[in-house]
Amino acid sequence: QVQLAESGGGLVQAGGSLRLSCAVSGSPFIYYAMAWFRQAPGKEREFVAAIGWSGGDTHYTHSVRGRFTISRDNAKNTAYLQMNSLKPDDTAVYYCALDVGSPTAAPDDNEYDYWGQGTQVTVSS
Repeated sequence: QVQLAESGGGLVQAGGSLRLSCAVSGSPFIYYAMAWFRQAPGKEREFVAAIGWSGGDTHYTHSVRGRFTISRDNAKNTAYLQMNSLKPDDTAVYYCALDVGSPTAAPDDNEYDYWGQGTQVTVSS
């Protein structure tokens, strides 16, 4: 059974940094894209960043471009989200997701087949 486990969330002051990790286990799939989404209280889930299998194909939502970096280590079956210059508006539960249908990155949450439980990121002003 495929499982995704996020870690690295926490409380940070505005301007600070956090690094989220998403470890994949039990996957029989080889070539898959991964992504990060987030959901703030009272808001819909939104796309944050995605990365294709090779790592050379990435997409970001406009509000995080230049501040966040998505990466992956296929040998460790792990994806990362480095978040710098954090703002209070970045406060949300962050979820990682896996798309077994394509090796290329996509911003549409309907593309993703497996999801983690989420990790809370809180940015204080």
